[in-house]
Amino acid sequence: MADFDIIIYGATGFTGRLVAEYIHATHPDRPWAMAGRSMEKLAAVRDEMGLPEDTPLVEADASDPASLDAMVARTRCVITTVGPYLKYGEPLVAACANSGTDYVDLSGEPPFMWDMVEKYDAKAKETGARIVHSCGFDSIPFDMGVWFLQQEAMKRFGKPLKDVKGRVRGMKGTFSGGTAASGKETMKLAMSNPEVMKRLVSSFALTPGFEGPKQPYGNKPYEDPDFGIWVAPFVMASINTKNVHRSNMLMNHSYGEDFTYEEMMFTGKGEKGQAIAEGISKMDPMGDSGVKPGEGPSKEERENGSYDLMFTGTSESGDRIIVGVKGDRDPGYGSTSKMLTEAALCLLDEAADAPAGVTTAAPTFGQAIIDRLEKNAGLTFTVEA
Repeated sequence: MADFDIIIYGATGFTGRLVAEYIHATHPDRPWAMAGRSMEKLAAVRDEMGLPEDTPLVEADASDPASLDAMVARTRCVITTVGPYLKYGEPLVAACANSGTDYVDLSGEPPFMWDMVEKYDAKAKETGARIVHSCGFDSIPFDMGVWFLQQEAMKRFGKPLKDVKGRVRGMKGTFSGGTAASGKETMKLAMSNPEVMKRLVSSFALTPGFEGPKQPYGNKPYEDPDFGIWVAPFVMASINTKNVHRSNMLMNHSYGEDFTYEEMMFTGKGEKGQAIAEGISKMDPMGDSGVKPGEGPSKEERENGSYDLMFTGTSESGDRIIVGVKGDRDPGYGSTSKMLTEAALCLLDEAADAPAGVTTAAPTFGQAIIDRLEKNAGLTFTVEA
């Protein structure tokens, strides 16, 4: 019998603290613990945050596999915010896969994720562990947005939409310092290894054994003919598209084996929209933001952030569906910490019978995570047209 429902590994980091704050405030009856490399630092952070003195603390270090084994043996699910995952992630995935302990993370690092699929998917299926990557802004709103759109298509047309577009209509807030560090770690690996670069540009990097149709590139600005609005490349698209296609594969291609998905951001109409789109396309998405791992915006900045996403497609007869997904906090911190926590709790409760393995949000959670996010985490999923 596990001591805890959830252990937050990396609880002394910026995002880990937000997760701890959220679970304490929103789910106080769940048994949970804070974990990290130093008991002294854990205690200091606990006291600094004003958490109860009896909040359990667990010492564990990625460089000490025995400490990770001991940690995962005490919990039903681990939430990990310790990245870059390419550097620090594998030992914990291995521990969870070997022990049958559930796991959720914030990974936006495709090379890490495809390594985990190849190395631990079979073992996790054997032990019953659910290893769920990308449970923050990348990629829950996008993965579940596509799923939500396709559910509506099935209701209306009896079949999924073959070609789907995801569009970022608005976003206020910052990506985390950890996201930037993860992106740089991914690019460093890709630049040194042509095979990694080849997989990185493929939408099907996380669907071993399946290669679908040619996908939209999403890497050049253009005027979207469906809306008369200019679109620009979106920095998270290379991660989200891979997760969407893995979800489709894990759901027995419920979107179709000929499914295509393009993800970009709206910049506006006319010459102004074009100028913004072309400017964005020339920017370095992983340039120095000044935010380092472990740092982040103030509470006021997090609470004033938001995002607005759209997913759309047309039926064979030309009937269009539009759905919207909105979040009430900045994407990289405030909303991400809530989504990560709700994903872990959903895994233990409503999705307790979801299949084991290295998986993604849509096939694991389905409607249950949408219900949780709308009830607790400030997200909305709406059919708009």
